[in-house]
Amino acid sequence: MLIQIDMSIDKPIYEQIRDAIIKGILKGELTKGKQLPSSRALASSLSVNMHTVNKAYNILKQDGFVSVIKRKGVVINDKNQYRADEAYLNILEEKLESIVTEAKCRGLTADEINSIIGKIYNQI
Repeated sequence: MLIQIDMSIDKPIYEQIRDAIIKGILKGELTKGKQLPSSRALASSLSVNMHTVNKAYNILKQDGFVSVIKRKGVVINDKNQYRADEAYLNILEEKLESIVTEAKCRGLTADEINSIIGKIYNQI
């Protein structure tokens, strides 16, 4: 799996790393038990600080996507460990509320917003 970082956008690097790993899981490139590069190795290959990679890995661990196993490092978890639960659905609703509020304020209709969400969902 190739992770690419775009230094020209406002999105923090650790979020770009996190998102790239989640996309790798979704696409089947990263499966249960697959070992991720060490923080040092990934940081070196991306030319970023090791603490940035550690932050991405820690968030992935908190979210249940990975585990840290002694002598093995960071590995991808089974999908049952990160399925959507009520807490995640609450967070998702909060994020979407903010996005939909701004979109509605800018004049988009429910159909237009749903169309955009459908387009993104289908592209992924």
